[in-house]
Amino acid sequence: MDTLSYKTVSANKATVTKEWVVIDATDQVLGRFASRIALILRGKHKPSYTPHVDCGDNVIVINADKVRLTGKKMTEKVYVRHTGYPGGQRFATPKELLTRKPLAVVEHAVKGMLPKNRLGAELFRNLFVYTGPEHPHEAQQPKEIHLNEI
Repeated sequence: MDTLSYKTVSANKATVTKEWVVIDATDQVLGRFASRIALILRGKHKPSYTPHVDCGDNVIVINADKVRLTGKKMTEKVYVRHTGYPGGQRFATPKELLTRKPLAVVEHAVKGMLPKNRLGAELFRNLFVYTGPEHPHEAQQPKEIHLNEI
């Protein structure tokens, strides 16, 4: 029996092949949408997935302001942040956040589904979110994917 045929191959920064993908957020449910993006950013859809390496793809999200929340979450869900000053706790609903910063809702959901360490910060830098159907990454020749294909 050849024991070398069973050798586990771990990917590293030099051997990883990263692609660019475009995903349309129109009428997508936020949580399900964000979990699929996190999966692509992490690289778990690839056979060469290695947990401690950034082996995921670069993701471009278009129409992020058209994302959908189910039930009463648009008005009853609360995002909490703190300014850093005493009594500086601030609250916002997704409806308010979509009017002020339309990208923040998708970015916040995806960031919460990535690892909370340096690798997670590095993976989050591979996410590009835009409100309209246009994006400035045409030079990378991204391919458009639909989330039910993965």
